[in-house]
Amino acid sequence: MHPCFTRRSLLIAGGAGLGAVALAACAGGPGIPELTGIGAGDVVVPMADVPVGGAYEVSIDGRRVLIGRPTEGTVVAFDATCTHQGCTVRATEDGLVCPCHGSAFDPATGAAVHGPATEPLAPVRVTVRDADVVLT
Repeated sequence: MHPCFTRRSLLIAGGAGLGAVALAACAGGPGIPELTGIGAGDVVVPMADVPVGGAYEVSIDGRRVLIGRPTEGTVVAFDATCTHQGCTVRATEDGLVCPCHGSAFDPATGAAVHGPATEPLAPVRVTVRDADVVLT
């Protein structure tokens, strides 16, 4: 006997499967450091761990943050929540990119440089103290 599926049950099952794939694409990957209970003045990452011209991903109390280093002595940080539909932006070789819909953001300013997102990433206040990046 063959199981019978209605068109509706197949669409629901297919939608659930696509939803799971989309959530996996938007979720963070393994190896992202998790910091809890830190506040202003606390170290987020040693400067040496943030590549010049690149970014470092960290989770601070469950909020994904992208720490960028546009030049040797400067740092910037942005909330990794995409301003298009809330997926998690990732640091890639191509810059800051949202895997869900392809939005790209300038690693130095957080500005949207490729849509569908049009708004910049929200800034996170950081500074350099000694050889470390700290929250301000």
